[in-house]
Amino acid sequence: MDERMIKFKESAEYIKHRISDIPSIAIVLGSGLGKLADKIENPVVIPYGDIPNFKKSTAIGHKGNLIYGTLGGKKVLAMQGRFHYYEGYTMQEVTFPMRVFATLGVKTVFVSNAAGGVNPDFHVGDLMIIKDHINMLPNPLVGKNIEEMGPRFPDMTHVYSTRVRKIAYNIAEKQCVKLKEGVYIAGTGPSYETPAEYHYFTVIGADAVGMSTIPEVIVARHCGMEIFGMSVITNEAHSIDENTFNDGDDVIKAADRAADKMTTLFTEIIKQM
Repeated sequence: MDERMIKFKESAEYIKHRISDIPSIAIVLGSGLGKLADKIENPVVIPYGDIPNFKKSTAIGHKGNLIYGTLGGKKVLAMQGRFHYYEGYTMQEVTFPMRVFATLGVKTVFVSNAAGGVNPDFHVGDLMIIKDHINMLPNPLVGKNIEEMGPRFPDMTHVYSTRVRKIAYNIAEKQCVKLKEGVYIAGTGPSYETPAEYHYFTVIGADAVGMSTIPEVIVARHCGMEIFGMSVITNEAHSIDENTFNDGDDVIKAADRAADKMTTLFTEIIKQM
């Protein structure tokens, strides 16, 4: 057996002993979006530090807990914070939780993030359903393939679930919630992008930019999981002048303000799955 599989199973076994049922849905909550975890009923809170082989989340707005409980009438696991490449972790460490979820038997992963809107039609507080992505981070599948998890060359043609996106649009229409849809691009960070880089991202077809999510999505896809992704637009990267600057605290505040809308939407989607 691949020695990496041993670590995935060690983590999965620990989690199994802390929860009553194995959920089919996992959620990754990005910067400032941990509010959703507060809506999980009968929560079991497992600090990352308690889980064998898990790393510590050091990013602003990431509490570093795995939460098990009920959301939308379904059992879920929610990551209250993720791991980033800019924190100094390897791509294998960044995506480790996805491998553990797959080992547990999770079928669907919801990923979320705070992102800068490079599309001029996007404004602070908008919710963008991710329809595709552009990866500017190291690919987490580089190296020896984990044959037990997936193929050497996984297809990335239809990464984001059409089924779940349709459910999201139906719910949003009924609730009169306006949703954007677009392409998410991710770089390494931790520095924010320059105006020239923002312009470049627009030219190559991106609508929102961030520093996470895509490595997790690639690994989830490799493992055969269904994926739904959403970005909360926390700053307008298309409106740059001499008075513009990016601030991490402002990003967290903007994400926090939009978190209630995202929480309601995620809850209703899960209810209808």
